[in-house]
Amino acid sequence: MTSLTAWSDGCLAPYVILYHTTVFGSAEHPRGTGGAGGAGARSTDRADAARARISAWLADHGRFAGLVLTTPGAVAWATGGVAPPVDRTAGTDLVWAVFTRTGAGLITTAVEADRVRDEYGPERHGFTELTVVPWHDPGAFGRAAQDVAGAGADDLAADGHPGFGTDAADDLTALRLALSGPEQADLRDLGADAAAALEQALAAWTPGERDLDIQARCAAALEAAGADAPVLIVGGDERVRRYRHPMAAGAAVRQLAMAVVVARRAGLHAAATRFASAGPVPPDYAALRARVLGIERDVLAASRPGRSYGDALTALDRGYAAAGVPGGWAGHYQGGPIGYAQREFEIAPGQAGSRWLTQPIGTGHAVAWNPSLPGGAKAEDTYLVTAGGLERVTSGGAASGTTGWPAEPADDLQPGRPAVLELTS
Repeated sequence: MTSLTAWSDGCLAPYVILYHTTVFGSAEHPRGTGGAGGAGARSTDRADAARARISAWLADHGRFAGLVLTTPGAVAWATGGVAPPVDRTAGTDLVWAVFTRTGAGLITTAVEADRVRDEYGPERHGFTELTVVPWHDPGAFGRAAQDVAGAGADDLAADGHPGFGTDAADDLTALRLALSGPEQADLRDLGADAAAALEQALAAWTPGERDLDIQARCAAALEAAGADAPVLIVGGDERVRRYRHPMAAGAAVRQLAMAVVVARRAGLHAAATRFASAGPVPPDYAALRARVLGIERDVLAASRPGRSYGDALTALDRGYAAAGVPGGWAGHYQGGPIGYAQREFEIAPGQAGSRWLTQPIGTGHAVAWNPSLPGGAKAEDTYLVTAGGLERVTSGGAASGTTGWPAEPADDLQPGRPAVLELTS
């Protein structure tokens, strides 16, 4: 039971809500990835599925002697989640993966080699070679990649690394958009943990508490589940109404709290946003939120197999117009397909030169759209595209009813989308 204080008519009044919280650790959510090295049944299946797609790509691109993967997202995809990043901000991984038509190998430093060998098991994941290079030699990774591939840098494609002849990053993004079965299972686990972290942190909010303290609870829950948060935004009150990104600043949150996360584990990402209110949601805010939910409904309806991402953006644009804000999407990032990056690509209506406008939406894709309007209304959850429709994976209590988080009444979507948690007596 958590004691709370609600804000009403300019006065603070005591309230109490009943809410059972549980820290979701790895013991409570069995999963094939995450934890030390990310080694498990799902990780090997993930690596096998990625390797099959890479082999097909190499067969179709005979001019390349091999493919070198260097970025955290690409490496995580190709390896099934080889290891959590040491430097969470790094654009280049401490493990590289090299693929040729005859095999695959990994490269890492002497600092990481024993852990990768012991806890990941390269051979179990289809990598017959683990090359160890000194951490203090800037060119060692590049030379080792050429040695493993048996080819010069100009004959190798890579994921945007400037040391190789061809940038194949966009092709690789397209290859991984359709998540394999084990990747989908891992995304469901991650989505549940991400939603639980937000919902537990906000349910424990005492009006008047600092935004930093709410944020700390979100981060702690994710870390306990073996995940981290490349994006974590917490803010409240007038800062939420004024700023699209009200980054936590040590400010007291008294009326309205917003928490936003992009959670990451074993390379996969899941995004969600939740709100809580001290007392009933004011009518003007409820009306604003309803307009945003309408925009989200429209873009989700277009995110179906057989449609394109351009079709989804057209629906998004029309949704803003129907909400009375034509072109309103320009005021904030609108999200899109999610997976091995917080968004695999992000485009806007009218960007005719982008290859992604014609990219088909397929079964197994994951999407996290992010419509918002000035004044603090925003919607965001992560969905898997299935043959039968959309499956919300960031579904804590709103879908399961197990944590007490409310769902939008009479929602167009079922299960109903997460509502604002009203902390009332």
